[in-house]
Amino acid sequence: MSDALPEVTTAIVATAYGGPEVLEAVQRPLDPPGRGQALLEVRAAGVNPIDWKLYSGLRGKDPDALPLPVGFEAAGVVLAVGAGAEGPAGPISVGDEVIAYPISGAYAKHVIVDGSALVPKPETLTFAEAGGLMLAGTTAIHALTATAVGPGDTLLLHGGSGGVGLLTIQLAVARGAKVVATASEPRHEALRALGATPITYGDGLLERVRATAPDGVTAAIDAVGTDEAIETSLELVADRDRIGTIVRHSEADLGIRRLGNSPGADPGTELRAAARLELVEFSTREKLDLPTTTRPLDQAADAHRESIAGHTFGKVVLTP
Repeated sequence: MSDALPEVTTAIVATAYGGPEVLEAVQRPLDPPGRGQALLEVRAAGVNPIDWKLYSGLRGKDPDALPLPVGFEAAGVVLAVGAGAEGPAGPISVGDEVIAYPISGAYAKHVIVDGSALVPKPETLTFAEAGGLMLAGTTAIHALTATAVGPGDTLLLHGGSGGVGLLTIQLAVARGAKVVATASEPRHEALRALGATPITYGDGLLERVRATAPDGVTAAIDAVGTDEAIETSLELVADRDRIGTIVRHSEADLGIRRLGNSPGADPGTELRAAARLELVEFSTREKLDLPTTTRPLDQAADAHRESIAGHTFGKVVLTP
């Protein structure tokens, strides 16, 4: 590797299975990018529930996987490229500002990634916004496509103020749908500004939805995983193929669309891959609004405690 390029980097890894306290900063050597690869200087890395679900041991506790790299998405600048490095939008060049997803070990100052994971960062987005866009955005597109949301639909969205929820609102409205979204009262004004009709979750939700959407609800997306979300959706949406959950994947939820990477769920792999450029193009035409809270990389554990608590608005991102 050239003297001008870093030979080591700082990365956050899980040294054991458990809570956020298992996250530690380590020094890792950087090899030159191989054929089809690129060296990325990370400017922002998105924090997502799947990150802590993996190192918590919820998806298994393979000791051979430790220390476990953390983070699936980032935005940054390309420092070096291997021969033939190419992404969905074309060849990768040094100096390109890009979004990297899906990757492994995004919580780092630098990371080697396959060119196939890189798409251009829209100029309309900051690095922080871009670093938290792809996992939530591709999930939103997958959910909207799976539930066939389009013009004339009324979508009931459970969890409108999270990263997936905020992007789902904007993308659904762009498709010509009306959106009724649940959120706590302090978030209502922000959701209304994005084009949704906000309602408060909790006791009486079913009646509030019926009053808000007297002509009925044609589709529902669950981004919170509560019994209330599932039961209300089943009561209001006649066609269970048009109810999707990205959270609840238990046997009791069979009969509705289970979306994501959990066992038995539809991963939507090809759809999500194609959705990356769709998000780039959409953001270039009209900026997606994704509120972000930034924390330094060395505060990854605190960022995860915030994410696990479940009261974040938009996305939390780490900035090296």
